[in-house]
Amino acid sequence: MRSLVSLWMAVAAMAAERPVFHYHVATDEPGSWPAILSSLGLTSGQQGVYVLGPAAVDVDSWRAKINNGSVVIVEGDSPLAASFGIAPDGAKPARVRNVVDEHNPRMEIIWARALELPRYKLPADARIYARERWVGVPVAAGLRRGAGALLWLAAPPGEGGHERYPYLPQMLGDLGVRAPLRSRRLWAFFDWSYRSRADLDYLAARWRSAGIAGLHVAAWHFYDRDAGRDAFLERLIEACHRQAITVYAWVELPHVSDAFWDQHPEWREKTAAGQDAHLDWRRLMNLANPACVRAVAAGLDDLLTRFEWDGVNVAELYFESLEGAANPARFTPMNADVRAEFRQARGFDPAELFDPASVRHLSRDAASIAAFLDWRAGLARRMQEEWISRMEEIRKRRPDLALVLTHVDDRFDTRMREAVGADAARLLPLLERHDFTFLVEDPATIWHLGPERYQEIAAKYKPLAPRPEKLAIDINIVERYQDVYPTKQQTGVELFRLVNLASRAFPRTALYFENSLLPVDLPWLASAAAAPDRIAFAGEKLAVESARGLGVPWSGPALVDGAPWPHQDGATVWLPAGKHAVERASAPPPLALVDFSAEVRSALSSGAGFEIAYASASAAWAIVDREPGAMELDGEPLRTFVKPMAGRWLVRLPRGQHLWQASAARPGG
Repeated sequence: MRSLVSLWMAVAAMAAERPVFHYHVATDEPGSWPAILSSLGLTSGQQGVYVLGPAAVDVDSWRAKINNGSVVIVEGDSPLAASFGIAPDGAKPARVRNVVDEHNPRMEIIWARALELPRYKLPADARIYARERWVGVPVAAGLRRGAGALLWLAAPPGEGGHERYPYLPQMLGDLGVRAPLRSRRLWAFFDWSYRSRADLDYLAARWRSAGIAGLHVAAWHFYDRDAGRDAFLERLIEACHRQAITVYAWVELPHVSDAFWDQHPEWREKTAAGQDAHLDWRRLMNLANPACVRAVAAGLDDLLTRFEWDGVNVAELYFESLEGAANPARFTPMNADVRAEFRQARGFDPAELFDPASVRHLSRDAASIAAFLDWRAGLARRMQEEWISRMEEIRKRRPDLALVLTHVDDRFDTRMREAVGADAARLLPLLERHDFTFLVEDPATIWHLGPERYQEIAAKYKPLAPRPEKLAIDINIVERYQDVYPTKQQTGVELFRLVNLASRAFPRTALYFENSLLPVDLPWLASAAAAPDRIAFAGEKLAVESARGLGVPWSGPALVDGAPWPHQDGATVWLPAGKHAVERASAPPPLALVDFSAEVRSALSSGAGFEIAYASASAAWAIVDREPGAMELDGEPLRTFVKPMAGRWLVRLPRGQHLWQASAARPGG
């Protein structure tokens, strides 16, 4: 009898952990629940995860749904919760503001406003997820019943969805709900100084599982040749390529390297206070000086050609500081070359703006400071085009090198133009004659605002961009200096809403940085970035509609739109953007594309192999499940890098838009 009970429990657990694609809010006042659940990759439907309101319900019916595999969420003193033994105990209410969650006990969770909540009694087998920190009153708990589960919250999640329970997704995961979808369109930044002793193969596999498609590596650590560091970078790049992750050299001009700063005091940037511009971690160099530019360019040429980079990111090439001219100790550029050039153009030395004895002092001559700030923004734009052009010269020798320009937002937060010289309106027209991705950096001044800002930011940039498909957004996942609730760093629901809305608004989303992403968040990250429009079952077919490509969980071979589909790995079917129908296939493809760093536009199994139409801004890395034999690119024979690795094969393909045809090698052939 005990073995039968154990078998039944195992079957029930498996049923509860099957893919869940939908949610349904069974109340006339849904609140923030649609925002929360859609940010996890779920779409609205009549099954899956349910949210009940405070009104009376048919308790027996809902208990039956739970027993049959549904996960139901209730708030407060709920009739359904009471039927499971969750009810106020009649004691004096507890004041709740500081909360600890078992999913990340070290994270300080502070509600913006304290609530007086009843104290609840819970069944002995309830798993308490969150408690008031000081008196231990439960505020979130879960119960497994039959094949499903109940998630109980002492209070609603808040207007924005993340104000009280950041780890709601993790609670649902504990109750059997798995991330329903996958995306592989995220970028992440990487700094060697945080990971110098890391297991790189482990990290690369974890990044790929979390949906990371490209890694932007802090290249200033490798600007100066060093045998140990160079070997580390080579291993990092190889580990990423084995996971179909592209690797970009992240360059932070006018910072070059610590050694370059030490070796060339004559080329150091100056602040308006007359000091060397060592600001925060960056040591800024004078890129208005021709000799300095030649030396930096030679060093970057060496850096970009001695490693197998897939791209280069010219990031934050403008000036300091966020306080603008109001803080002379941080304001740049004020080197001798800039001052001389401006004096020749406008007839006065900009140093006069910061001289209390000058008639042009900031407090006396608004027109003069406005003239210099405008000229400064023009200088930043001139430098940005100059360095893009230099990267394109390198690309003539490295044709598969992608280019990215990271530029702080100055359209949503218009103060950035005067603060740092950023002017996107001047810069975006360069997309007409230069091929690069324009990565908009979310400035620190607006990190406290809600996730909805990404739709607004996108709306301000798209009309300015000749090629809107080249826009991307960079989200900083760090501790914020503003008063923010419930956590200083974005995590859980807030992080997933940021990623989800950013991924809907922009073709590419980057995260700063991989080391700040918390392990507790990684299982849901790729699903948050998937951003589907519609998912529904039509008989035995799964209908999927999405503006971006994504992966759906699928066991075994599949047909897509009625044809054998090669882009799958046994657990996930990867779909291009658009409308598609997925159904069972009788046999696996003759050659499967298990993973791919490029965007797949179309795919077809044919004969002994497949035909893949793809687009990639950089070299593309493909992983196939069998040794490839004959290959063609755009109808011509293709001879390229092919490497065996533990039963799979790694293939390197060129950047651009191409039609790749491959067949499986014959045994012994």
